[in-house]
Amino acid sequence: MRIALTIVGSLFTLMGVIWFLQGINVLPGSFMSGQMKWAVNGGIAAGVGVILLVFANRRRHTSSKQS
Repeated sequence: MRIALTIVGSLFTLMGVIWFLQGINVLPGSFMSGQMKWAVNGGIAAGVGVILLVFANRRRHTSSKQS
């Protein structure tokens, strides 16, 4: 599950950054270029991707007592 979440989170982050850059017209040549809607959608997608990456890669603490 951890690997799948990492892959999905990475793809969402990459996709979101590309959409954001196209939306603010840094990466021209697409129907998304210069449209603020895609910048917002890209920011949301990138945020979701980062949250997935953090969730997938956080350390889990085990509470096993050693005597």
